[in-house]
Amino acid sequence: MLNQEAFIDRLHKVFNHYGLSASTFADDIKVQRSSISHLLSGRNKPSLEFVLKIVDTYKEVDLDWLLYGKNTFPKRKNTTTIDKAVSNTLFNQKETEGNELTNTDEDLIQEQKKTTPSKIERIVIFYKDGTFKEYSENN
Repeated sequence: MLNQEAFIDRLHKVFNHYGLSASTFADDIKVQRSSISHLLSGRNKPSLEFVLKIVDTYKEVDLDWLLYGKNTFPKRKNTTTIDKAVSNTLFNQKETEGNELTNTDEDLIQEQKKTTPSKIERIVIFYKDGTFKEYSENN
C-alpha cells in the first residue's frame, strides 16, 4: 500500500532536484495545478496516470523509488539487477584471480546483454464493475 506522506516527501525531492515549483512541475507533466495542490495537501491520492506522467517526464525518477522508496533517486543510468550481479561477480573474481577476465566473466557479460528487460507495451486495469482502463505508450 502506498504511504501517501512518504510519496509526498519523495515528490518534494523531485522538485528540489530539478529546481521546480509545484506549478512548474504541474505544467511539465501536463496536469492541472490544483491537482498538485490537492495531492501535496493530502486531499487526493496520486493516480496511476499521474505517476506514469512523472516517470515519463523525468527519466531519473525510478517508479519503485517514487511509489515505495526502493532503489535510488536520481536513477543510475543503465543499471539493472543483472548489471549489479555481474559487477559483483566480476569484482569478486578479480580479487581472487587478479586482473584477468576469464571465459566465465565474458559469458556473464554476454548473458547480461541477452537478458535486458523488455519495454512495457501496455497496462490494463480491470475494475469490479466490469469496466477497464488501458494505458499504452501511445496514449
